[in-house]
Amino acid sequence: MPSSVESAAPARTLPCGPAPWIAMYHSVGDCSDDPYRITVTPARLDGQLRWLRGRGLRGVSVAELLAARARGEGRDLVGLTFDDGYADFLDHALPVLTRLDCTATLFVLPGRLGGDNAWDPLGPRKPLLTADGIRRAAAAGVEIGSHGLSHVDLTRADDALLKAETAGSLAALEELTGAPVRGFCYPYGAVDRRAVRAVREAGYGYACAIDPGGLSGPHVLPRVHVGQNDTAVRLFLKHRLHRLRRRPVEGLR
Repeated sequence: MPSSVESAAPARTLPCGPAPWIAMYHSVGDCSDDPYRITVTPARLDGQLRWLRGRGLRGVSVAELLAARARGEGRDLVGLTFDDGYADFLDHALPVLTRLDCTATLFVLPGRLGGDNAWDPLGPRKPLLTADGIRRAAAAGVEIGSHGLSHVDLTRADDALLKAETAGSLAALEELTGAPVRGFCYPYGAVDRRAVRAVREAGYGYACAIDPGGLSGPHVLPRVHVGQNDTAVRLFLKHRLHRLRRRPVEGLR
């Protein structure tokens, strides 16, 4: 039974700030066979990041973006995320990021090191980063986050699998990189309250979704898909619509 003081204490009100603009990428390379629209060419990525820079914006990791927001800053920052940990990140994405003074968050699958995107039934097989490749990306200043162990829909996972995909992948990545892992990304963007609770309890400081629906908070951050067809005009519209349509996020300044 709570004391009368506890009963009378007002409920804690969480801050509620504008949704950060977080771009979602996957593979960077040849997009001639791309049924899922997950690939952009290096030239297109270069053009998209130059568009940001030309408007006084800079692409950074989600951790850097959230840290700036916590200080009441960062309105000139855009989060850049690359899902799945494709091997082409090192050869095609990282040079563009470095050239334009940007950083990013790379969400990887420690249960599929050196494997491929076997979860995609259509399209070409794309190789994934090895453990050494992930360490090279981290050494270059890229934030390493978890995409789970093996790219499964967490909303369909039983309790044991859910724990392995969240807490297990965090432990595996921290052992691999020798550094704390703060971020998680829901495979397929599939998320529900049970998945959010598992991610939070595993110890992640934030998590990225796509469209979290009625859920809100730093563990269900919305993102905007950016693809090969996103030229300057489309990026302008996506940026504007994000600011107009996304409701404020609980727990962010």
